[in-house]
Amino acid sequence: MTIQEIKERTKKNAPHYFSANTLKFFNQRLSDFKVKKLSETEYLIYATSYWDGRLMGTSMRIFNTITEDLEDASFVDANLLK
Repeated sequence: MTIQEIKERTKKNAPHYFSANTLKFFNQRLSDFKVKKLSETEYLIYATSYWDGRLMGTSMRIFNTITEDLEDASFVDANLLK
């Protein structure tokens, strides 16, 4: 699963998450996002985010292939990002 596929599949349920304006606001590009398979139906997506050129944190969501939703990923262990 690629970030481009996830972007296409979430257009209905999360139309603004990957919009040009949102990515620009957080100083991100689609190519900044990494995808990690967690299970047969869940993929972790993440990318570093910036505010005024300063590191703000990491954007993280779980893409659910069944519902095609981007779900909260606050419970994800930071070691998964390595």
